[in-house]
Amino acid sequence: MVRKARITDVKEIQNILRTYAQDGKLLARPLGELYTYLRDTFVFEDHTGRVVACCSLHIFWEDLAEIRSLAVKKPNQKKGIARKLVEACISEASDLGIAKLFTLTSEVEFFKRLGFSLVEDKDKFFPQKVWQECASKCTKYPDHCDESALVLDIA
Repeated sequence: MVRKARITDVKEIQNILRTYAQDGKLLARPLGELYTYLRDTFVFEDHTGRVVACCSLHIFWEDLAEIRSLAVKKPNQKKGIARKLVEACISEASDLGIAKLFTLTSEVEFFKRLGFSLVEDKDKFFPQKVWQECASKCTKYPDHCDESALVLDIA
């Protein structure tokens, strides 16, 4: 079941993200940031009520938001959970009137299946505000960035 994250979910969200951050697949998020942006986050609960996945919709500007921190615990992958979480983010973005979503990811084919298009020149496409987070938090930025940018027009 997809639902909005609660305060009691934050430590488990951090644990899920930490696993992927250790593998260099996404950025780690400190607890303070997870609490601050809790309203951005959706989680997926399994049939026992345990949080097994998360995804966030982060608004950058009036017409632009990012889907980020998408992670599914390894035993729960390949069950459509990531798709459900991204679809929840897309639905919320649409409800908010956001025209465009983007993601920075190594999972290009997954996002293409959801209607996202590859951005050929990501440096020119995104505002500096987007790169500010990369520059301040990612050890791969700028010379070793291995993520692709994808965008979805929902207006």
